[in-house]
Amino acid sequence: MADGLSGRRILVVEDESLVAMLLETILEDMGAVPVGAISTVDEALEVVADDPLLDAALLDVNVAGKEVFPVAEALKAKGVPFVFSTGYGEGGLPDHWRGQPTIQKPFTEEAVKSALYSALGVAEA
Repeated sequence: MADGLSGRRILVVEDESLVAMLLETILEDMGAVPVGAISTVDEALEVVADDPLLDAALLDVNVAGKEVFPVAEALKAKGVPFVFSTGYGEGGLPDHWRGQPTIQKPFTEEAVKSALYSALGVAEA
């Protein structure tokens, strides 16, 4: 089945190992290539700086006690689309980031797919 995520490299920034494994499985099931999971903001910033082939990212808002917004800024500067993941939904984001594709934990596979399609500007089949 042709899919808008097939072969796309998606950075996963998530510090909870079970959630990270779930996201990796969801991405693989969609034909995407998970990059990570990365569990710290500093490591995520290094990956964003060093990897020119990222197609998109899934960013947990709170990563090991730090907000992920510096990573979001770095991705935005490189033109890499991303989706926030948070237990509070979009309403828990600072005003500056509202309107950004966001999935609320706990999330479904369909929610992840829909948010990534939105971020990438891909029409769902």
